[in-house]
Amino acid sequence: MASRHDGDRVVALSLQLSQAHEELLRQLCEIRAGLGTRRLDDDVLLTHCLAFCTALTAHHEGEDEGMFAELVRVRPDLAPTVAKLVEDHGFISSILSRVSELADRAAESYGPDLRAIGGELDGLAAIMESHFGYEERAISRALDGGVPEEGWPDRVFRFAAE
Repeated sequence: MASRHDGDRVVALSLQLSQAHEELLRQLCEIRAGLGTRRLDDDVLLTHCLAFCTALTAHHEGEDEGMFAELVRVRPDLAPTVAKLVEDHGFISSILSRVSELADRAAESYGPDLRAIGGELDGLAAIMESHFGYEERAISRALDGGVPEEGWPDRVFRFAAE
């Protein structure tokens, strides 16, 4: 099944998913690279971290509440795989909460320990790469085989850039 969510082109859902994952990883890489060069007194770190956390959370909520629900409805055999992916989302969410708290403290103190934020972001990057790869391998064929698009694609594929 193809979808119309990339301008005028028709793009397979699995390709759109991969592109969304690449964009999220790009945003995270940009934040990680800028940790040592950004001035914290202008809240740049906080703004970038919060925007990224919001984008990743919206992506995962769109998957959990829309794409995965539809996928399991048409492919009940994928329920255990989807359950594992949803579990991963919960774990990633807890890391995002820690990143957000550390960024918030950094903006308030003007003298944070950037290593703590960097460590969380490094761990998050590793988990995201593994999770995204597994997700794409596990459900791509099913996505392209025909999953009803009942309002979930924009939440999964289009999220606010930082």
